Amino acid sequence: MDATNSIIHLCSGGTSVVLDCIGSEMPIIAYWGAEIKNASQAVLESVALVTRTQAVSGGLQRSPRLSLLPLASQGWQGTPGATMLRTSTGKFCFNLAVDSIDKTDSCIAVHASDPDGVQVKIAVEVTPSGLLSQQISISNTDGREGLQVHDVAVSFPVPASAREILDTTGRHLRERQPQRHGFTVGRHVRESRRGRPGADATLVVAAGTPGFGFERGLVHAVHLAWSGNHRITAERGPSYSSFLQAGELLEPGEITLLPGETYTTPVALGSWGQGLSQLSHRFHEHLRQRTHHPAAPRPVTINTWEAVYFDMRLDRLKAIADAAASVGAERFVLDDGWFNGRRDDTAGLGDWFVDRTVWPEGLQPLWDHVDKLGMQCGLWVEPEMVNLDSDVGRNHPDWILRPDPNRLPVAGRSQYVLDLSNRAAFEYILKCLDDILTQHPMIRYLKWDHNRDLLEAGGADGRAAVHNNTLAVYRLMDMLKQRHGGLEIESCASGGARVDFGILERTDRIWTSDCTDPLERLTIQKYTNLIVPNELMGAHMGPAHSHTTGRTHGLHLRAGVALLGHMGIEWDLSQVESNDLDQVRDWIQLHKKWRHVIHTGRAVYADLPQETGADVRGVVAKDAQKAIYTYIQMHTSQTYPPAPITFPGLDYDRAYTIQMVNTPATDQASFVGQSDLPWLHAIQPCTLTGQMLANIGIQVPNLLPETLIVFEVHAL
Repeated sequence: MDATNSIIHLCSGGTSVVLDCIGSEMPIIAYWGAEIKNASQAVLESVALVTRTQAVSGGLQRSPRLSLLPLASQGWQGTPGATMLRTSTGKFCFNLAVDSIDKTDSCIAVHASDPDGVQVKIAVEVTPSGLLSQQISISNTDGREGLQVHDVAVSFPVPASAREILDTTGRHLRERQPQRHGFTVGRHVRESRRGRPGADATLVVAAGTPGFGFERGLVHAVHLAWSGNHRITAERGPSYSSFLQAGELLEPGEITLLPGETYTTPVALGSWGQGLSQLSHRFHEHLRQRTHHPAAPRPVTINTWEAVYFDMRLDRLKAIADAAASVGAERFVLDDGWFNGRRDDTAGLGDWFVDRTVWPEGLQPLWDHVDKLGMQCGLWVEPEMVNLDSDVGRNHPDWILRPDPNRLPVAGRSQYVLDLSNRAAFEYILKCLDDILTQHPMIRYLKWDHNRDLLEAGGADGRAAVHNNTLAVYRLMDMLKQRHGGLEIESCASGGARVDFGILERTDRIWTSDCTDPLERLTIQKYTNLIVPNELMGAHMGPAHSHTTGRTHGLHLRAGVALLGHMGIEWDLSQVESNDLDQVRDWIQLHKKWRHVIHTGRAVYADLPQETGADVRGVVAKDAQKAIYTYIQMHTSQTYPPAPITFPGLDYDRAYTIQMVNTPATDQASFVGQSDLPWLHAIQPCTLTGQMLANIGIQVPNLLPETLIVFEVHAL
């Protein structure tokens, strides 16, 4: 269907997008938000009409409007959607005109061209979960010369009410920390030049009404499904409306299209909601609607890193496996240190063969033991990396990403990055991993790590190679999964430095952070949850003394913070006293009782005043019949007794009973001198509507700081 000179309405998943298409000009998104219920032609034409601007004094003869690919040739004066250069003539201005638009109910494909041999295709879709998906392809159809592609970005308009920006930043062991500021005139830029998103990367850039939270305020956000260099921006001009923009960050000369070649951007995904929780649910449902999304119950996992580090003694590992199985763990993952020459983190990367000096009988005795205990087997790998002190590092230095043949980039963790866009390096790593999985068919899970940033990442030809290496990693994962049906992969990158929908399309879980300190994890997990659903978010209880912060926390807090994710253990359970093992078992049983809800329901967070010192988060079943919440008193409350806490996300009109779960933390729930709470000791269960629980809340015990309790909620 040729839909030029028309108003196009795309609708799916509760989201409407209205596009204003005027002749050969690029379509303009006139509206993006809640579904338009009365979408008559008159209404749609009026939506387009009222968003068309007038010319103003001192400006161009028409005010610039944000199109699907804004360019100066259309009068656009903000950041363009693409910058390109003809390599021989130096031409840098392109005048794209729409040739045709193909349309279905929920997507369009815009085809445009420039007389100088550039063709563009823009794919726009409103997904079944209500996300706005956009992707741009640029082709060089000139048969004579190359076309350098410098930048291509996908643009999303946001309403005038969006006056505040939220994104996330961080560092290793403290990823995804929120930051906010006003959405003023100018350009707010978040980018990564690390060859991976990075620990400091933002998952989204969100713009909304001032003070928007998880429960309130209209907010729009954009995420880029890409695991390499990227840029996400928020921009507002004095003569054009506010917008968000996302695209791959390309190094100079990284993409030069020869005649007949095409560059396609990563997919950019936009979401909106009344509050961040509603916005995040669209991202979660998008992943859950994939045909390959994990369907089986997510197994409680024990990982050996913080338990043993490089101490690969079989008897000790068996003892940990025994203790883990006794408390209900379902997957055992052997971490770093099992392969040739790997006695510390300075050697061995690249030599993916079992170290027979440590494992004289190979890994099979461990796998047999784990299998007899009824647990799945998993193994740590870091296939993109190499140590110079390794056979691969010594024999194939030309396989290392570097700025030129005579110089290496700055080292990181004593390791460098393999150029997987080099066919020989790719085939070697593929064979190593394929052999491991073939020789040890019990291994059904790879913890795939990536422990350094990329700098000066040049290929054998000296050209920037981050783009090609990102695609090579995708291809490597895809091929392994094709060859080994049922294989699961965890994305780990110094913890949470590679979290995006590009890698999640190929993996089954992310390791949220190397930090298991529960207080740090509260923020890390909350903002990771903006796009990653609970079942894909690794959350482990660690030892009492945190290895990364030096703080000490009670078991109820460590386990309770892990309860609402993909639960696991990062701890030497063979050294734990029986009373604590019993408590670990109880927490795992509670998780298993609720994990169907936790791993399919809607994650929610209460917007509580900071002075309460309280954190309330939970998961509500899709049918809103039941829910589970954790309440944590992070520090003492300003009021005494504490202010009531609220429980968001329930059906406002439905009546619910609420009760506190009897966990070991319950014994610490009150100070001396605090009287009993009437509702906790009433003969009849406390019954409130979802509206009352969300807006009025309940009075809770005066908790000691860093105490956690659990509430179960059931509909009548």
